[in-house]
Amino acid sequence: MQSVVISISTSIIKGLLYVYDTVCCIPDYLIRGGPEKVMISSRIKARPLENDGGAPYRSVDCFDHLTTSPFPDCVTLDDLFKRAVRRFGPQNCFGTREVLREEEKLQENGKRFKKLMLGQYHWMNFDEVNQRVDSFGQGLMALGLQPRQYVLIFAETRAEWMVAVQAAFRYNFPVVTLYATLGDEAIVHGINESQVEYVVTSMELIGKFKTLLKEMRTVRHVIYMDHMEEGKKMDKEDFPNNVQIHAMSSVQQLGALPVNQHPTIIKPVREDIAVIMYTSGSTGQPKGVMMTHRNLMCGLSGQIQRVTGLGPADIYIGYLPLAHVLELTCEISCNAYGVPIGYSSAQTLTDQSSKIMKGCKGDACELRPTLMAAVPLIMDRLYKAVWMKVNEGSKLKKALFTLAYDYKARNLKRGYDTPRCDKLVFQKIRDILGGRVRLMLSGGAPLSPDTQCFMNVCFCCSVSQGYGLTETCGAGTVQETTDISLGRCGSPLWCNQVRLTDWVEGGYTTKDKPYPRGEIMIGGGNVALGYYKQPEKTAADFIDIDGMRWFCTGDIGQWQPDGCLQIIDRKKDLVKLQVGEYVALSKVETVLKLCNLVDNVCAYADSAKMFSVCLVVPNDKSLVALARRIGITVAIDNWQQLCDNLHVEKAVLLELQNYGRKGKLANYEIPQRVKLCTELWTPDTGLVTAAFKLKRKQIQTHYESDINRMYA
Repeated sequence: MQSVVISISTSIIKGLLYVYDTVCCIPDYLIRGGPEKVMISSRIKARPLENDGGAPYRSVDCFDHLTTSPFPDCVTLDDLFKRAVRRFGPQNCFGTREVLREEEKLQENGKRFKKLMLGQYHWMNFDEVNQRVDSFGQGLMALGLQPRQYVLIFAETRAEWMVAVQAAFRYNFPVVTLYATLGDEAIVHGINESQVEYVVTSMELIGKFKTLLKEMRTVRHVIYMDHMEEGKKMDKEDFPNNVQIHAMSSVQQLGALPVNQHPTIIKPVREDIAVIMYTSGSTGQPKGVMMTHRNLMCGLSGQIQRVTGLGPADIYIGYLPLAHVLELTCEISCNAYGVPIGYSSAQTLTDQSSKIMKGCKGDACELRPTLMAAVPLIMDRLYKAVWMKVNEGSKLKKALFTLAYDYKARNLKRGYDTPRCDKLVFQKIRDILGGRVRLMLSGGAPLSPDTQCFMNVCFCCSVSQGYGLTETCGAGTVQETTDISLGRCGSPLWCNQVRLTDWVEGGYTTKDKPYPRGEIMIGGGNVALGYYKQPEKTAADFIDIDGMRWFCTGDIGQWQPDGCLQIIDRKKDLVKLQVGEYVALSKVETVLKLCNLVDNVCAYADSAKMFSVCLVVPNDKSLVALARRIGITVAIDNWQQLCDNLHVEKAVLLELQNYGRKGKLANYEIPQRVKLCTELWTPDTGLVTAAFKLKRKQIQTHYESDINRMYA
């Protein structure tokens, strides 16, 4: 009876929608401009310099030259910030939420977890930030730091991070960055290789230095960020005698003294190194990428152009690691255009985030941003969380939501908005991120078309997928906001050009039909100098051709007819099976990770075998539900036993294989064995990078016995 009611209800609504679409067809055509949006979306965006699939592509909007600066009067990154101070001085610049109360909750595993009750955002304006930048820079000089001498920033994303980096840009201190979540070995490696004497960190992380300083040969000054830590005292005991510990506020006070004012400083020039950014090390020890002021200014000039309407009316939420090029360039761009930045973290972003106390708003709801950057992992989690909530509801609610979702997705593809549907159905979902996000930039890894469509539909905002690397200062390609297509990463930015080169071993060539395919190379002023103290690796990955610097990415792309790039593979992720077929591991993972049983997944293939396998970190709630569905109850309360249960393992494999077929994976691409992993993959475990990219070699080593069992 219930199914009949649902069928009748959905049929009635479908009929009403059909009548509504028919009645509104002419007004929509005249007012909402669907066909015009489709035409703009499909326009030619880039074309090759020559009539050859391997020729470089450039944006048609900047075909005759490549841009080198966001503004003609700005030469360095400090020029960019000073211009913003002159234009937006009294306006909000950086905002941080007040911590009203902290509580430690004891978990079942015996670990303690911090919960926060947070208040409102407190803001510094551009003038105040500029004063702090000056004082901190002068204070560092008073401590003995010299121009062109390195300073390390090792801290979580926060306002003080940006104050420190802007001071370094102004006083010509090249900044070395390390992810706050790196393991001890990688931290020691980065510090010893760069030989930094001055470290800027936070109170939360300074404890790491206390235990590691004996392995760091050069560190002499450690400065901890204390601005938002009123009432907390730093324990300076047990630090080596040759290391001085300073509060950031005391360094600023030191720099504000008249005796320490330096009217003449060695200003940076375009070719000075601005940042040595250590990558997250997905294939080994992190590499330090050397970026000059020129490199970053070129990259910013291209990125900024793709964000339409950027200005003080926007609000940006900063929560991704500032040691990642995506977040750093986004925040510098926001500074340049007077966009206020409110700081957050992945643990406090939404009302349901792990560190948010019950009854407290998450940062996004409090800040209500209009702009944010995100990595696919975060959007995939939102995707699964919403659909799990929908599936837990009544069959009628699920049917109605699915009907509304399909209706809006169909209209977006035709170029039409659905304002009434947005308000009635999707407003509550949109409110998860504050209800005002107009643009989300995705980077760091390929974004699934399903997830991109979901974000467009449910969060009622444009999701632009970008492609860039640390080695190209984050610049490369970005999808235009008017591009309504899915699964592509846009056309070349105004600052660089992109070409494909043959990779015969993998079967990709620029002569392929219907579209040229090959390894992606990015050329332009945004391409970095190379890797710090690694000349052989630099020579292998960076090439100079006719006066232009090129970076060989290792990613495989194909050109679309409109000049947009689609990432289809990665050289290091491609494995040839014994049957002769190639399996793209990242492609398999992109499909499978959207299954609600999966929190994380790593596909693996042995070239001496006939099939691939996968390692899965399961979603606890979904796995328990599946176990109950197949009649397994004895191991429900024991996570290890549940994951080791062969019946559960088999049921998960069947679900994944069905999901793979729905995701249009070929039979040889679908894993034939699965291992359920009880351990969460976090940067602390060393199995994923700080940007949550898989460390394949480390995962393979860690689960070697399980992989052998799956192939046995």
